[in-house]
Amino acid sequence: MHQAQIINLPKILDERGNLSFFQNEHHLPFTIQRVYWIYDVPGGEVRGGHAYREMQEFIIALSGSFDVILFDGKEEKKFTLNRSYYGLYVPKMLWRSMENFSTNALAFVASDSFYDEQDYIRDKDIFINEIHGAK
Repeated sequence: MHQAQIINLPKILDERGNLSFFQNEHHLPFTIQRVYWIYDVPGGEVRGGHAYREMQEFIIALSGSFDVILFDGKEEKKFTLNRSYYGLYVPKMLWRSMENFSTNALAFVASDSFYDEQDYIRDKDIFINEIHGAK
């Protein structure tokens, strides 16, 4: 799926509590330009439901759990995020949605671009046409 993958992060284990971290190109395949987080998602709600033409993201479940469903125009794949020491790298031009949020789930997202509404594809049919037209 266009290099979408789980990236394991360093874990520093300590009886007082564990620590994980990431550093731009050292752990991620891009330089971070923006971060945001999603929280207090009501039961049954779905987030995302779009693709980006250029933006790449790295998604971590800092607390709780949720599923990220990626679609490349042909195949759909589900990733369950439920640990804070790994995250999902999502390259550009993948349709993504986030669902099945547990109580108190906290999704942290790092991206390689500033917010740009023009980069979003919010209609799945347009996304599919752009994917198939690009090949």
